[in-house]
Amino acid sequence: MRRRVVVTGLGVINPLGHDVSTMWKSLLESQSGVGPITVFDASGYPTTIAAEVKHWDVSKVGEDPAVWNYRGRHTRFAVGAAKQAVVQSGIFDSSIDPTRIGVYLGAGEGNQNFSNFTRMVDAAVAGPEFSMSKFIRKGIELMDPREEMEQEPNMPAAHVAALFDAQGPNSNCLTACAASSQAVGEATELIRAGDADAMIAGGCHSMIHPFGLTGFSLLTTLSQRNDEPARASRPFDKGRDGFVLGEGAAIVILEEYEHARRRGAAIYGEILGYGSTADAYRITDIHPEGRGAIGCMKQAIADARLNIDQIGYVNAHGTSTQVNDRTETLACKGVFGERARLTPVSSTKSMMGHLIAAAGATEMIVCMLAIRDGVLPPTINQETPDPACDLDYIPNVARPSKIQVALNNSFGFGGQNVTLAIGALRNES
Repeated sequence: MRRRVVVTGLGVINPLGHDVSTMWKSLLESQSGVGPITVFDASGYPTTIAAEVKHWDVSKVGEDPAVWNYRGRHTRFAVGAAKQAVVQSGIFDSSIDPTRIGVYLGAGEGNQNFSNFTRMVDAAVAGPEFSMSKFIRKGIELMDPREEMEQEPNMPAAHVAALFDAQGPNSNCLTACAASSQAVGEATELIRAGDADAMIAGGCHSMIHPFGLTGFSLLTTLSQRNDEPARASRPFDKGRDGFVLGEGAAIVILEEYEHARRRGAAIYGEILGYGSTADAYRITDIHPEGRGAIGCMKQAIADARLNIDQIGYVNAHGTSTQVNDRTETLACKGVFGERARLTPVSSTKSMMGHLIAAAGATEMIVCMLAIRDGVLPPTINQETPDPACDLDYIPNVARPSKIQVALNNSFGFGGQNVTLAIGALRNES
């Protein structure tokens, strides 16, 4: 018998809420968290909108902002979400061995000091040619070693581990938009294998900064519907013109079932299956036949020991780009066959934007809430049907529906694909 993995704590910080209940209420009310970019001056970009986390700092979870000030924006989000999940789970109220609880995150890059970088460039171009030696000297003069250290993607996992004295396995993966789903999947495997009894898992990211916005603008992947921010993210709609950058963190406490049961923990659901594939095709394009997406969905269903008719809902990657939404629709048909049009699918990115590395774990939590409450979140901004996107996308309004199992899809640049199968707690031992 393989060890079962359940979820005993949930935490989020994102544009729709600073806690799980607020986010969930916003989703069910079809609210949008998209608006003009305020964290820096984006007026020179073709896209000037994003889904930002507003009016939050670490003091909301009992931490001193001065202590965390030089650490990354995404690290602070991770700490906020982790403290929620840990408190809710009560995992450290028990006599757990700290070497048996670890951290596995999907986290992106940290601090980006654009003021210092600009001054370094200015120093380097003071003469007739670019001077690398002047660039380096100015950098050594200006840079704070702590801030430079905080650029490393593994730092949120390190800080979370130190905060809770989690001495078990500690890892970070950065597989683009699949990162936090992969972190949850790999953390699940660590528990199944007996290498840990519990894991703090999830992800955090913020690419709402000049480098992030520049990169995605050059890739022409962002919506330019700047005059209508709330209507900009429109997955599967014929008028979609790109995704909207979001930011935040989502953390869950994964725990071996018997361990959770012995300590009387509240259980919010179970990780039933995990699938991971690569398109092995192009860096920024999904394989046109959706082979990687089909593969990881089938893997997750098989790993969960389920049949396709047991899947009640799919939380789609659903980015609002022409290629992703068309290909993901095709992939769902490749997995579900004739049942594809009977299986509800929605993209909550229509409301909170694309949280990049933090997206998958956030949407996994959404799946757990949908199962718990018997209601499926909508895809908002469904106005004009696209003949290439012809599934049931739960348009605009949440839908009551009692389900037991959901799939959560996450597909990343580079061709990484992850699907998690999430379910209500099974009765079998």
